[in-house]
Amino acid sequence: MLRALEIRDILIIDRLELDFHAGLNVLTGETGAGKSILLDSLGFVLGWRGRADLVRTGAEQGEVTAVFELPAGHPALSVLDEAGLPAEEGELILRRVNRRDGRKTAWINDRRCSGEVLRTLSDTLVELHGQQDDRGLLDPRGHRVLLDAYGGHADLLAQTRAAWRALSRAQKDLAQAQDALSAMRSEEEFLRHAVAELDDLAPEPGEEADLDSRRRMMQGAERIRADVTRAYQVLGSDGAEGAMGDAMRWLEGVTDQAEGQLDAPIEALGRALVELGEASQGVEIAMDNLNFDQHELEQTEERLFAIRALARKHDVAPDDLAGFGTALREKLAALDAGDAGIASLTEARDTASASYEAAAAALGAARAEAATRLDRAVMGELTPLKMDRAEFRTGITPADPGPDGTDHVAFEVATNPGAPAGPLARIASGGELSRFLLALKVCLSQNAEGVTMIFDEIDRGVGGATADAVGRRLAALADGGQVLVVTHSPQVAARGAHHWRVEKDVKNDQTLSTVVPLDFAQRVDEIARMVAGDMVTEEARGAARALLNGAA
Repeated sequence: MLRALEIRDILIIDRLELDFHAGLNVLTGETGAGKSILLDSLGFVLGWRGRADLVRTGAEQGEVTAVFELPAGHPALSVLDEAGLPAEEGELILRRVNRRDGRKTAWINDRRCSGEVLRTLSDTLVELHGQQDDRGLLDPRGHRVLLDAYGGHADLLAQTRAAWRALSRAQKDLAQAQDALSAMRSEEEFLRHAVAELDDLAPEPGEEADLDSRRRMMQGAERIRADVTRAYQVLGSDGAEGAMGDAMRWLEGVTDQAEGQLDAPIEALGRALVELGEASQGVEIAMDNLNFDQHELEQTEERLFAIRALARKHDVAPDDLAGFGTALREKLAALDAGDAGIASLTEARDTASASYEAAAAALGAARAEAATRLDRAVMGELTPLKMDRAEFRTGITPADPGPDGTDHVAFEVATNPGAPAGPLARIASGGELSRFLLALKVCLSQNAEGVTMIFDEIDRGVGGATADAVGRRLAALADGGQVLVVTHSPQVAARGAHHWRVEKDVKNDQTLSTVVPLDFAQRVDEIARMVAGDMVTEEARGAARALLNGAA
């Protein structure tokens, strides 16, 4: 509910503070007094598109602040939460500044916000209805949403949207699999040839380094073996080992007469003999390992060169050939299993499509039933509004499948029997359009809890009993909620629970507009002016009192 509106330096308003209330709030005043400025100001702070030249002449900037009361669970709280903005307990403060150079800045609860967030938030706070309204009932893009809200289709909508998401995923998975399979088929010949080459060669990680080392060893093997053989002969029993053994025996034979001087040399010779034996054994093993023939060298080189050539061909390291082969085999396996996978994904897509079609059909059937009820309800409202010969119809036609089903919904009217039905804004005249909108809103109002409804001269072109019927319905809409109406109709004004008069005055050669709250006596005079014009008579005041008393 809109609780307060503060306007500073906007158009012909220098400073204005208004406190609004629950129920029907009525704004009246002479043409040109500035009633539309209030709506322009409210639309500005809500982020709606409007006039660009809002700043009052002589001021550097204009500013509008709106205070809303938010009950627990209000949809605006979800918008604030998603935007990461603070939500004060039961209160929402919007403030927006328009500078002389055109720059605009907005705050929500003293936190800067974007215009997009402001507009999203405003959709949960205010509904504006008038003859030029392209945000509300006249916008056919919102008719399907209104019908679903009227019919209570939230569960069916959720099911349809879930089915659409599942179908979209299934279609995407199938398309990706088909593209991948097509790409693999284009390289199938290469894959099979490459895998055959790798299988024939069967390279292993580390094999290239081993082969290279053995090849180099074999290439110098003859020279190495000759030197190793000479070393072995020197180390053998006829060489160093025999000489060291003789020295050991000679020293041991005289150690008793040396008085301990030979103990250390004998121990050292013992250790040397052990080390010499290990060296001799190692050299002997090396000699055995150096035994090879030329054919073995040729085989080693052939395999080494084959591994290196295959690695260059596939642009991988020799040690990565085995892993590369595994990857190619996996591609071939996927290719061989591709048809089965495509069949499985196609079946999943068809199942998801059937689920979506069933959900969309159920939603469509519910919409058709709700449309029949809505048409009947609106026609019932048109009779007291003196439009019993008019027709209202909720048109449902096929639409491209989407998350909200397969239906296009549009509200259509025919103002004369037998005339073809058409869009609201095109078929109905000004006064007829106002009454159509009011009748439709009365029927849809059950789904607008917590939203302030604003009607801008929706009673234009009607009077007498019809205007009284308009007033009754506006008062009914305001029962338990809040409605603001800008009106020129005394019958509508008399139904207001709260009444303000918009006035225009000239001060210091400057035209300024202000808004005055009216008590009962002032309301009598204002409604009398609306009845009689500039010359207010006692008869007009009597008529005004009668209207007010009749509305009480």
